[in-house]
Amino acid sequence: MTATALSTADLPASAIDAATAHLRDVLAIALEHGPERRALVVFDGRTGLSRALVEAYRRNLPEAVFIDFDSVTPDTVLAAFKDYTAGDLVVLVQSTNFRLDGFRLRVELFKLGLKVIEHVHLSRMPGTQGDHYIEALAYDPQYFRGVGHALKARIDVARRAEVHGGDAVLVFDSPLESAKLNVGDYSAMNNVGGQFPIGEVFTEAQDLEAVSGRAQVHVFGDTSYLVNRPAAPITLVIERGRVVDAENVTPEFQQVLDIIRRDEGEVWVRELGFGMNRAFTRERRVDDIGTYERMCGIHLSLGAKHGVYAKPGFKRKDARYHIDVFVVTDAVYLDDERVYADGGWTVAAS
Repeated sequence: MTATALSTADLPASAIDAATAHLRDVLAIALEHGPERRALVVFDGRTGLSRALVEAYRRNLPEAVFIDFDSVTPDTVLAAFKDYTAGDLVVLVQSTNFRLDGFRLRVELFKLGLKVIEHVHLSRMPGTQGDHYIEALAYDPQYFRGVGHALKARIDVARRAEVHGGDAVLVFDSPLESAKLNVGDYSAMNNVGGQFPIGEVFTEAQDLEAVSGRAQVHVFGDTSYLVNRPAAPITLVIERGRVVDAENVTPEFQQVLDIIRRDEGEVWVRELGFGMNRAFTRERRVDDIGTYERMCGIHLSLGAKHGVYAKPGFKRKDARYHIDVFVVTDAVYLDDERVYADGGWTVAAS
């Protein structure tokens, strides 16, 4: 799949109205941002989706300062950040991603104690994908927080997990790492906010070599960080935590495997991601892989890199790749409990 051209057409008024409503909930419920705190929105107007989001923020944050990234110098943007104090809000609306001379935007803003909402790579989601993106911003706290915490509670005590899809079964014959949440609940976290849309609970096997079986990949992230959907699913054969074979492979997927093997020696399976965002499904996709990662279903990561979970024998400097692959998911079991069926999570909010 080749990179998409910039989508410059404006979205309809209905899409802007929807974005306004969804972001109102994100601001009030997830970020707990109120009128007593200041807000800064740094944006570009290169795409229809970015302009729609900026208009939605203007409606929700009438007192905020808005800076067009393309009309000022990077130093102006950096200086603006310094005017805000811990607990204030910074929103970044980016058709690509802003570069500020090594300033790692979200990380450095978190260090200042600022709340952050980041929208990135909007140019990768043209046409109707912009509608999907806006739909994915809808924030239902009962679903995201309730089901998210219920999944974490089960993951953290499970002794094993299974993912069933098509005729493939992938077994995690090991307890799982303590799950991490990306569900818009920051009460137990050091930082407030992150990249939106949200909706994910993720973990990995405590013993990576206890992962074996088969998994059918219906979408993967290619070398351009875009969603690549093969005409038919690719079947991964996994033994002792490593991909040892791939059936029905495409040239693009083979390239991903070859690059990982070239630089890391073998292809590890690490992350076990429980995507929760119901706006994204196997059929309803966006081209940006980092956004599609929230799709409701299971995704895995290929490659040795995972910054959240340290494992013996995996050195950060040598672990280079974390490639998301999305597997056909009919059922997910944690121990003997089925937690996924008919395209959704079946656990009850606690």
